[in-house]
Amino acid sequence: MEFTLALAQVNPHVGHLEKNLEMMLDSAAQAKQAGADLIAFPELVLTGYPPEDLLHKPLFIKKIAEMEQRLVQKLGEIGIDAVYGTARNSRNGLYNAAIVVESGKETGMVAKQHLPNFSVFDEVRYFVSGVGSSVVTWRGQRFGVTVCEDIWHSDGPVAELAEAGVPWILNINASPYHQGKLWERHAVVAERVAEVQCPIVYLNMVGGQDELVFDGGSFIMKETVAESIQLPMFEEKIWLVSVNGKTGEMRSLDDLDRPLVHLPERIPVADGVAKAGRLVTIDDPGIERAREIYAALCVGLHDYVQKNGFQGVVLGLSGGVDSALTAVIAADALGSDRVDAVMMPTRYTSPESLEDARDGAERINVRLGNVPIDGLFQLFQDQLADEFKGLEEDVTEENIQPRVRATILMAISNKKGRLLVTTGNKSEVSVGYATLYGDMAGGYSVLKDVLKQMVFTLCRSRNRWAEQRGQVPPLPQRVIDKPPSAELRPDQKDSDSLPPYEVLDTILALYVEQEKGLEEIASMGIDRQLAANVIRLVDLNEYKRRQAPPGVRITGRAFGKDRRYPITNGFRVK
Repeated sequence: MEFTLALAQVNPHVGHLEKNLEMMLDSAAQAKQAGADLIAFPELVLTGYPPEDLLHKPLFIKKIAEMEQRLVQKLGEIGIDAVYGTARNSRNGLYNAAIVVESGKETGMVAKQHLPNFSVFDEVRYFVSGVGSSVVTWRGQRFGVTVCEDIWHSDGPVAELAEAGVPWILNINASPYHQGKLWERHAVVAERVAEVQCPIVYLNMVGGQDELVFDGGSFIMKETVAESIQLPMFEEKIWLVSVNGKTGEMRSLDDLDRPLVHLPERIPVADGVAKAGRLVTIDDPGIERAREIYAALCVGLHDYVQKNGFQGVVLGLSGGVDSALTAVIAADALGSDRVDAVMMPTRYTSPESLEDARDGAERINVRLGNVPIDGLFQLFQDQLADEFKGLEEDVTEENIQPRVRATILMAISNKKGRLLVTTGNKSEVSVGYATLYGDMAGGYSVLKDVLKQMVFTLCRSRNRWAEQRGQVPPLPQRVIDKPPSAELRPDQKDSDSLPPYEVLDTILALYVEQEKGLEEIASMGIDRQLAANVIRLVDLNEYKRRQAPPGVRITGRAFGKDRRYPITNGFRVK
């Protein structure tokens, strides 16, 4: 029997059950009108992912059950069947489950067996592991259903499905993005395809949720890897696929916005990826690395602003590269009319920085305010003169300036209902090269997980994309080229306090993102004392990072949910 399957790569809103229900029903109606018989939704689509401690609220669990009753009834009225993800209460505890609906009735449930409890995942805190079969029957046809992490393991549901000989498998996911994640998914699913000898449909959600970004990139991995096809990344999409229920043969019924991605049959692979003569690409088949990261930053900011009901954003525009890039991302993500930028010069602000800030704002057509703070800075110094009597000037006076700026920006945020976006990058946040309650103050940090070298890469890439379209590059070249400076004292440069960023970022990537020790880092040709100093700064500044706003996660080891270290910590790397 051949039927039409609709894959709903959608963007749910955590906790907004009514909105998610409406989104699911709208998607189901569209799919039905397009001729679909069955629509599939991602993991925990009804609650959004991750719902976290909402799952500890009895009222929330009760409301989920009420929404599910309405969903099943409405699907029957629309005349389409479905597989969707939800949190399902039971005598054993709470399941992360996939529900099968046929002819307006629930006909099956598959509970997630492998609960991830690492990195940004805390599922053991909320769910119990599922038991029972992952084989479902729909309209007399058998196929497999797995939930996210279950497909990453060769034991459990996958082994059962291989033994059962199902013709195809649907894997529903809430898989967050980090660099290289798409390739990891392809590699793992290729292994499972080789084991079960049938196509696997990998369905993922899209959208931003606090620091997480879900990139979509849903795909069908066929038995012949070269025939595998994939949806666009970072876009909502309903994708129609014709499925032969007996053989599992599949073909796309859609003309996607870009050509289908064909995964090459033979390329270098990591250990354990090759199975039964099948190899999977190590190259990202979606979009180039910088474009992928840039898209993630835009989606993360856009959804944080939209889902939290802000009118737009406000940020300080200094004439430096970090604030310039943040402003461009904000304009791309939200539209120029929803971005307010503010210059706040002091006696240490160079004329070139003021020119570069104006130039950058004009290029992206954002409003640029000018609130000089030198008088306020002097007033603080005057008021503190007695307290500071006999003490030499130091970093204290430098930090007064960003704290004055933070007060002004927060006032604008309050008055205009615009989210204050901070502009610091991961390199600075790692070593504490930022002012607590100053330039770290705000509601969201776009570049929180972006090392300085990647900041420059994104700037150059964004300008190149503009030139390819015949547009004016949005970032002034002088902003990219000039030596970075906080401009908090005369002739200040970042290099006065920090190693060159190419060295600093290398150490940070090894220590923060890869958990390498000092001796391992030094063995790679990096000066041991320099590495030790950087590591010391990273360890000492945990208290600052704990008070920083959330920001977009683009690596597998971001500050926040990913990397959790105690503030009061006596362990030191020597």
